[in-house]
Amino acid sequence: MTKILNPSKLEIIPPSAPFTESQRLWLNGFLVGMLGLDGTTALSPEQNSAVLSPAPAEEDDDDAPWHDQSLPISERMNLAEGRPLRRRMMAAMAQQDCGQCGYNCRDYSDAIASMDEKRLNLCVPGGKETARMLKALYGELDNAPAAKSPSAVVAAPVPVVSVAAPGRSRDNPVAAAFLSRRLLNRKGSEKETYHIEFDLSASGLDYVVGDSFGVFARNDLGLVDQVIALLGASHTTEVNGKTLRQALTEDVSLSPAPDKLFELISFITGGTQREKARALAQGEDPDGDAATLDVMAALQKFAGARPHPEAFFEALESLQPRLYSISSSHNATPGRLSLTVDCVRYIVGKRKRLGMASTFLAERVNPGDEVKVYVQKAHAFGLPQDPKTPIIMIGPGTGIAPFRAFLLERRALGATGKNWLFFGHQRSDCDFFYQDELNAMKTSGLLTRLSLAWSRDGEKKFYVQDRMREVGRELWTWLADGAHVYVCGDAKRMAKDVERALVDIVAHFGARSTDEAVSFVAELKKKGRFQQDVY
Repeated sequence: MTKILNPSKLEIIPPSAPFTESQRLWLNGFLVGMLGLDGTTALSPEQNSAVLSPAPAEEDDDDAPWHDQSLPISERMNLAEGRPLRRRMMAAMAQQDCGQCGYNCRDYSDAIASMDEKRLNLCVPGGKETARMLKALYGELDNAPAAKSPSAVVAAPVPVVSVAAPGRSRDNPVAAAFLSRRLLNRKGSEKETYHIEFDLSASGLDYVVGDSFGVFARNDLGLVDQVIALLGASHTTEVNGKTLRQALTEDVSLSPAPDKLFELISFITGGTQREKARALAQGEDPDGDAATLDVMAALQKFAGARPHPEAFFEALESLQPRLYSISSSHNATPGRLSLTVDCVRYIVGKRKRLGMASTFLAERVNPGDEVKVYVQKAHAFGLPQDPKTPIIMIGPGTGIAPFRAFLLERRALGATGKNWLFFGHQRSDCDFFYQDELNAMKTSGLLTRLSLAWSRDGEKKFYVQDRMREVGRELWTWLADGAHVYVCGDAKRMAKDVERALVDIVAHFGARSTDEAVSFVAELKKKGRFQQDVY
């Protein structure tokens, strides 16, 4: 007969551990049950690895191959095959620590794996495919055989819910007043980019350079009204304690149609329509248009289906905040905050689509209007502690945002370190953001070097990484002098090309092999001398 041990007598967690007495007792009982010391069935090694144990150090490495956001999700998942569940969840996330979800990637995956976070759709860069993969991985938690209760005698502690200070989390935003917008492009540009300003004086918020700003935008009323018309519903129908019009404007996303909407449509249609809706709900693409189906397009595709407004509302995803790099310095302009925002407009078929948050900031919010906002603290992206340290900033397009903030901060604090900015865009005559400001910084000596790259000025496209290679010898000299390197902008192409150029420069001018140059750049990352804010 198996001897049953009394879990209350076992001291796995010592009294000196940093827990309350109730937490210590619960952990003792939990570990007794997990290890099978009370005579029950212990969790298998596989379950421990998948659910509870943190990954080994090498698997937590930010340079792990499955964290490469330029790879398709299928390749990332193949690279992470056989790894603990938490690390496979990180592989599913299309971005490494962008902050859009309110976590860094490791904490988000840990929160999901520990079942503290039920929302599986917060990965903005990953979008629907990441949400689907996280849902499948989450199913492994639901399907894992559970250990028997360690003891009825030991009560679980009441969970402590930590709420971030007001304005410091997407879950606890505050109101800030929209001040102004200013178009940064000149006539002839193919882009539409705005300098946006907020008044923080009444919000109680401050920030440091490198932080990001979360904005809770609202859907375009024209789009909302078209969706309501397709439903055949009244604007004043009550949903979730609001009118349907208000709820669709403020609470849910009308962007990519979620799987739940297609599931709902499959229940109220028949024949081929039902089969198509089911296929779309399972991530298939029966007509080759799945990638372009936002909520309105989905309703148009299944024009005969008219879901009940309440069921329709429940099938949609919550409206997520959008995160932008801050382009101002609190020390330079206390109480004010600025952003550099590309306005997104594009055509699908014959219909104009709008970037929800960018067009909200560009045209739908008015000076004086209050907007729900929060500050997202930077994760390993900020100025060096020593103000004498030289910095190299590489930020084409709106990637200039945090570097404008860096320069304003260094001027406000009297930092003496040298500053080198690489900026690029399409055309020099109409896409040179903050031209007068940057030239004045260069004249004053604050901006030591300004290197520019214009992709459409010549016959051959020319980018910031090309300019880096042209001045590689000087760039290597700055690195040898201890410069920190910063990159902000597009993750899938620009950031990878910039890193490749940096490796080539280190190899050529630092007299290293390619492998040695790769290791040199990896070491810069580990020491915090190479930081990225990419999206």
